[in-house]
Amino acid sequence: MPAPLPPPDFAATAAYPQVRAGLAALTAGDWPALRALVDAQEPHGRTFLVDQVGDAPDAGDFLRGVHAGQPEDPLAGALLGAHLIRAGWRIRTAERAANVSREQFAQFFDHLRRAEQVLIDVTARHPEEISAWTQRVTSARGLEVGQAEARRRYDRLAAHEPHHLPAQTQLLQQFCPKWSGTWERAHAFARECAETAPAGAPNAVLVIEAYLEHALDHGNMAAAGEFLRAQRARDEIHDAARRSIWHPEFRHGWSWVSVRSTFALAFCLMHEWTAAAQQFAALGDFGDTWFFDYLGDGAKEFQRFRDRAYAKGGRP
Repeated sequence: MPAPLPPPDFAATAAYPQVRAGLAALTAGDWPALRALVDAQEPHGRTFLVDQVGDAPDAGDFLRGVHAGQPEDPLAGALLGAHLIRAGWRIRTAERAANVSREQFAQFFDHLRRAEQVLIDVTARHPEEISAWTQRVTSARGLEVGQAEARRRYDRLAAHEPHHLPAQTQLLQQFCPKWSGTWERAHAFARECAETAPAGAPNAVLVIEAYLEHALDHGNMAAAGEFLRAQRARDEIHDAARRSIWHPEFRHGWSWVSVRSTFALAFCLMHEWTAAAQQFAALGDFGDTWFFDYLGDGAKEFQRFRDRAYAKGGRP
């Protein structure tokens, strides 16, 4: 019997050394180093780093100080906006609205409104700042400004960067019923993004995200699996895989860990164990728990499904 596999490393700092460098610069209070690092990235990487650095719970004082000293710097504003949004979401939690207290909502909205003030200024001065527009797509959902306004913000971003996966993921969440959308609109947007993205790009994962949201909304894994094994779902998931993870041009760039992890879970629920095992093997020592968190303890669920995939599908 093979030895048990060690748990994967779910930290973004493990898979993306730029995140580790960005957080080190943040801890050291080294704004020039942090700015140089973020400015060196292409748009996806820039937004990824803004998300990760902004998510640091103890970043607030530093980012407020930088922004106060350089209020016209778009990166300073994007980072502070991201930090306020994520601090507010930690207060709100990921619970459905019925399980969030009035006080939690009050603090949540206060954080998002303050973020909006900063980010509106950034996007007015620098309409090409993709990372700030992405934060505004996220805050649109939290502030419940409506589907049309969220799409307007995304369209302003897409005029500069039409295949920006971080923003597309945020808008897809807005289009789900839990945020007053519809499944028809969510699936249609995911297909639109997948079909228009370059061959081998990661954007087709949005098709999987929409299907997992829809499937797991059924309330139990048996029903979710049955939903994903229906012919239309299976065909669309396979088509998305051919456009991305199965395409020879697919690369381990920004977000690759979450992309492969998301496909791995979908294949597991579909009982396509060989395909799932291939994704787990490609992940190696890394993993992302996002959709696995929907099932309970995300880290434990990830390992449980990985073990099952290797047992049933073979370990490549």
